[in-house]
Amino acid sequence: MKSSWRLAIQQRWQACSAREQHMLRGLGIVLLGLLIWSILFAPAQHILDKVQAQRAVITQQWTQMTALQAEAKGLQQRTPLSRDNALSALQSITPTGSMQLTPQGDRVLVNVKAVPADVLAQWLTQLRAQAQVLPTEAHLTRVNPSSSNNAASALPAWEGTMVLQLPVGQAKAMP
Repeated sequence: MKSSWRLAIQQRWQACSAREQHMLRGLGIVLLGLLIWSILFAPAQHILDKVQAQRAVITQQWTQMTALQAEAKGLQQRTPLSRDNALSALQSITPTGSMQLTPQGDRVLVNVKAVPADVLAQWLTQLRAQAQVLPTEAHLTRVNPSSSNNAASALPAWEGTMVLQLPVGQAKAMP
């Protein structure tokens, strides 16, 4: 059976013109090249593509970690504020109207009324950086935006209370 199959192929090959035989050889070479590519080179190329994508992600993470490290070092090296200076800084960065501060010893009670989420997030960031105040408790609820057609009012807002801890201890003398 094997020999009859070979014989049939050889007869078919002999029946083809020289031009057809040349084209079939070329097609065989192209298919062989494609097979070699798919077995040997395509997996390696796929791995290289994945590595480049992972490298971009790792580079971005490295940049973020370096920025966080610099921020942490800056926070460690700053001069602590006194209670009065921290309270003054807190009052200067707090938006009037939407937040009410009530000092209570080394703590401050903050009543929050319909403060947009982005404003609250920025204010919380400024607490730590400028006033050296940290939130210790937060009881906030999300408020539905008002029914006006204003785009700014469609942003989520928060209301409730927060307790902030003022710096305690002696402030270092300023140079």
